[in-house]
Amino acid sequence: MAQPAARSYDDRVRRLAAWAAGLSPQVQDLALALALAACNVGAMIPESGQVRLPVVTFPMAVLQTLPLTWRRRWPVRMLLAVSVFRTVEDNIGGFEPLYLASAIAYYTVMARSSTRVRVVISVLVLAGIITELSMRDHNLVADFPVVAMEFVTAGMVGLISHTHRAYLQEARARAERAEAVHEREVALAAAHERARIARELHDVVAHHVSLIAVQSDAAATLLPGQPVQAEKHVEVIGQTAREAMGELRRLLGVLRTPASAGRQPPDTAPLPSVSQLGPVLDQVREAGISVDLRVEGSPARLAPGIDLAAYRIVQEALTNTVRHSGADEAAVTFRYEPGYVTVSVTDTGFGPATAAGPQRTGGPLTPRSGGFGLVGMAERVASCGGSLTVGPGQAGGFAVTARLPAP
Repeated sequence: MAQPAARSYDDRVRRLAAWAAGLSPQVQDLALALALAACNVGAMIPESGQVRLPVVTFPMAVLQTLPLTWRRRWPVRMLLAVSVFRTVEDNIGGFEPLYLASAIAYYTVMARSSTRVRVVISVLVLAGIITELSMRDHNLVADFPVVAMEFVTAGMVGLISHTHRAYLQEARARAERAEAVHEREVALAAAHERARIARELHDVVAHHVSLIAVQSDAAATLLPGQPVQAEKHVEVIGQTAREAMGELRRLLGVLRTPASAGRQPPDTAPLPSVSQLGPVLDQVREAGISVDLRVEGSPARLAPGIDLAAYRIVQEALTNTVRHSGADEAAVTFRYEPGYVTVSVTDTGFGPATAAGPQRTGGPLTPRSGGFGLVGMAERVASCGGSLTVGPGQAGGFAVTARLPAP
């Protein structure tokens, strides 16, 4: 029977504590003030025969605790009000209850005020204690250590509370700053990823669609007089479209979340590499442009990111050649040197409609044609830590030159 009763008592205490914690801070402080007032009055009743002016003493015993209701809002004013009512009660009524209300008021000032205010109030409290204990019916030497210990304890607890509150505020501020930094980093990473995906989609779609457009124009010029030759161009269109669909399927496949869809991970091909430029060059040749591939220096194994960037730069530059240049010939050059690889694509046409003169990646590239190919190339090169130069070639036509790190 004892254990169920103990558990029932513990449950009631926990429910009461939870109910009290749910009250607003001012209601909690009002309850504290009324409880202290009841203690003061209860302590005075047995000693009522020694009270000189009960009509003053009893109200003062209650009034000195009521300011605690506003102790969190106005700690200094509340301490002064408690001290005034306590002094009146002590000197007129002749009854001296414990310094509980004064000690709690002092604790609140130490916990919620600035350092300067705490020092000034501590000096005033010390002076008030000495003054009050120096008056009649007091033994300063005997009473001072007891009263001082009450206030020293209240003050130390207040300082601990102040330090703890400051620590929690700083911890919350650090957490908020860390969360803000994390959100900015996530947003920046998302923006970079969107830009990377946009570049990949542009390079895949623009290259293949440009070739399809060229081949379809060629087929249209051959019909109806030369159906056999036109059929070859139509076959190239179909092959190019299938390659584009394959690359788009690979790119979109890695963007899916198989776990949420309950599917197996999609089959993905390795990232394109400069060693796989043969089909790209063949497609350009089939569009009627002669392409020459030259390699200078000793070829080195490139990092995956550099390898992909070099591949896409050649692919995009040749796509621009097909779409804009009107050239009959193009040249792709890889020049390997210690620490770098230089990728150059030139043609013999008139080039895309860009601003006159070569442009470097120090500023944005904005071709007048409204496309994003050169911008995408500049972003790729910048992400690798390289440099890009585009503009008229030395022997005419248009030239794209990218210098990429190759550790």
